[in-house]
Amino acid sequence: MYKHVYVPVDNSDYSNRAIDLAIELGRAFGARVTGCHVYAARLHDYRFKQMEYTLPEEYKDESELERQRKIHDSLIAMGLQLISESYLDVLKTRAEAAGLAFTPKMMDGKHYKALIEDCEASDYDLVVMGALGMGAVKDSQLGSVTERFVRRVTRDTLVVRNADGLADQQGAIVVGLDGSPQSFHGLQIGLALARALGRPLHAVAVYDPYLHYAMFNGIVGVLSEKASKVFRFKEQEQLHEEIIDTGLAKIYQSHLEIARKLAAEAGVELGITLLDGKCFEKVLTYARKEQPWLLILGRIGVHSDETETDLGSNTENLLRLAPCNVLVTSGRYYPPLDVKAEEIISWTEEAEARMERVPPQVKGVARTALLRYAIEQGHTVITNKVIDEAMAIFMPGRLAERMQILAEDVAVATLRREQPPATAICSVCGYTVKGPGAVVTCPVCKAPPEKFQTITREVVEAVAQQEGGVAEEESMPGVVVKWSADARDALREVSDAYLRRRAKARVEKYARSRRIPVITTSLALPMIEETVGRDKLGAGWDTLLARTTFEAAQAPAGPAASAPASPFAWTEDAVARLNRVPAGFMRDMTREEVEKVAGEKGVATIDLAVCEEGIGHARQVMNEVIAGYISDKKPR
Repeated sequence: MYKHVYVPVDNSDYSNRAIDLAIELGRAFGARVTGCHVYAARLHDYRFKQMEYTLPEEYKDESELERQRKIHDSLIAMGLQLISESYLDVLKTRAEAAGLAFTPKMMDGKHYKALIEDCEASDYDLVVMGALGMGAVKDSQLGSVTERFVRRVTRDTLVVRNADGLADQQGAIVVGLDGSPQSFHGLQIGLALARALGRPLHAVAVYDPYLHYAMFNGIVGVLSEKASKVFRFKEQEQLHEEIIDTGLAKIYQSHLEIARKLAAEAGVELGITLLDGKCFEKVLTYARKEQPWLLILGRIGVHSDETETDLGSNTENLLRLAPCNVLVTSGRYYPPLDVKAEEIISWTEEAEARMERVPPQVKGVARTALLRYAIEQGHTVITNKVIDEAMAIFMPGRLAERMQILAEDVAVATLRREQPPATAICSVCGYTVKGPGAVVTCPVCKAPPEKFQTITREVVEAVAQQEGGVAEEESMPGVVVKWSADARDALREVSDAYLRRRAKARVEKYARSRRIPVITTSLALPMIEETVGRDKLGAGWDTLLARTTFEAAQAPAGPAASAPASPFAWTEDAVARLNRVPAGFMRDMTREEVEKVAGEKGVATIDLAVCEEGIGHARQVMNEVIAGYISDKKPR
């Protein structure tokens, strides 16, 4: 656990207990020990010069004054060094008796600054120091050196508050849990210490349901009668009582259950306690009652900014007031997603059914991504909407209307690239990585490479065979349609899932009405483009257009050719645009709408602008037909 323990000493009672504790931890973990004492020779020299004017007259002779300065400097420097060596000799003797490697350090300077500089320049992973030093008085809570050090150094720091002999220090190890990575890292430290020292381990979590009542009472006092009605205060109050307050309790209870499972896996029995109220106050009351040996806290809590380097308010208060030793940690530990999700995440029946349709080759990757997204966003229930949001972020390809099409998009997007980069997802925390050497040690949870799930080319090809190769599907109960491979590629070029569904429904509706056995690109491309617009289509659309042969229109060609039985003249551009509409019913209906627009405008020649306006009218008519058809099919 810990490999290098750092112990600042000053011969105070708390410093001597810090030596005892450091030796015990060093023996338990096989760590080497470095002891340090900071003396202030420069400060004494400065003070002596300030007081020189108070010396008797016989000492103020220049040569005599210079002699006194040299004597003082020599005595102070030598004396302080001898004192430092004596302090460190105590630690050295204890370390050698325990068989631990020991390094002494003496430094001249400002105490807390020298300790901070030394710590930042060294590889210490645990600092053990007394809560109070030689300057402690009756009402002292936390020494200035210790306070300044802990505020500025993010190494794990054990502040010794119990001045009793180590043999007389009884009690359990208590970990404060709030769901933050820092608090779960504290749990990992607690598990290691409990195993090494044979002490019982307990976890405490505190939630505050009363804050909302105080806030509401403050709000209602300033709301006007009209504002109160808009705010619907009574309903908001009921919402908090029935949902939010109960939900907070469940969330913090889930943190404790996760901790208990992690402890069971480590072979340690963990007691758990859930308290309600102000966090530091309840933990402090618990510590005063139970008298633990050690309280382990994260440097910051779950509501702090991850970039925060100062102490969290609850940790700061407990560091000052707790009646036991306190260990503050800045490390982070992320519980495995499957352990965390089992306690805090539930799935709707629809979401579970949707996951069952995911091809087995990518189901593990997809589920890991979903859990990570849900936990990061604060969701406790995974619904279809959550799946849609998560898949749009984590999965290659685009959001699909069904999970099968999602898997197909992953496959197609990967296979189209000549040298697809590897994509891997950490099965512990959900971290994703792409590119050469994708499988690495996770930078978030430190999981080893074997914990990564990799989407290989073989897996993608298997998915493509299972999903992408299917050309026949049942679009509606009892109605089977077939799509050519190129037509399905065209549908995938629609980036928006909603528009893709509309285009698909429109094409299949037309194919069924005309009894067309196979939907080809010549049929699908014009309808898809009209439905979604050219700007919503992918880069492969032009390639599909270039290799597609469209059926010639029934209107005569020519710069001013007239459509059959039509009183209007059509320009070449307008005829070409009309030719892109599927022949038959669709084109006939579109031509009628275009000519209707031309008649309303009173023009004799239909140019491209009039044609586009008429096509827009035709599209609206078709959308209304499809909407009416779908609504008729919905169960009543």
